[in-house]
Amino acid sequence: MQGDISAKETALLAEVEELGRTIAAAKAEIAALQVDDITDSHIPSATDELSAIVDHTAAATNAILEVCETLDEVASGLTGKARAQLGDATTRIYEACSFQDITGQRISKVVLTLQTIDAKVAHIIATFSVPGMASTATVVHASNDPKGLLNGPQLPMAAMDQSEIDRLMADFG
Repeated sequence: MQGDISAKETALLAEVEELGRTIAAAKAEIAALQVDDITDSHIPSATDELSAIVDHTAAATNAILEVCETLDEVASGLTGKARAQLGDATTRIYEACSFQDITGQRISKVVLTLQTIDAKVAHIIATFSVPGMASTATVVHASNDPKGLLNGPQLPMAAMDQSEIDRLMADFG
C-alpha cells in the first residue's frame, strides 16, 4: 500500500491479518486430524456394522416368524382354551416382530447421517487441505483391549469360519 493510511484502514488491515492467521491455524488443525482414517476406515466400518445389524435383525425376525407359523399349525389341531391361548401368544409375537422394520428404518437414517458427515468432512478437507503438511495427530481406537483380542461380532466378510474356530479350540485342549 502506498501513502498514508487512516486509523480505520490500519485496524481493518490488522483484522484481515488476524483472519488470515485464524484460517492458517484452522487449515493446520484440519490437516492434523488424519481425516483419511475417518473417511477411509471409520465411517465405512460404522456403516458396515450398522448394515450387518439390520441384516442379522431381519434374519432373526424371519426365524421367529417361521416358528410362529409352526405354532399356528399346532394351534389349528387344538381346541378350546389351549387353542385360544396359543393363538393369542403367536399374535403378540407377530406384533412384537414389527420392531425389526422400525429398527431398520432408524439405522438406515443413522447410516445416511454418517454418509452425509463423511461427504462434508471430505469437502472441508478438500477445501482447506495443506499440501505436504505432515500429520501429527494420533488415532484413538474405540477398543480398550490392549491385544485386540476382543473384537465382538464380526462382519460376515471378516469373520472366522467354523473350521478356524475348531482349530483354535483344539489348541486349548
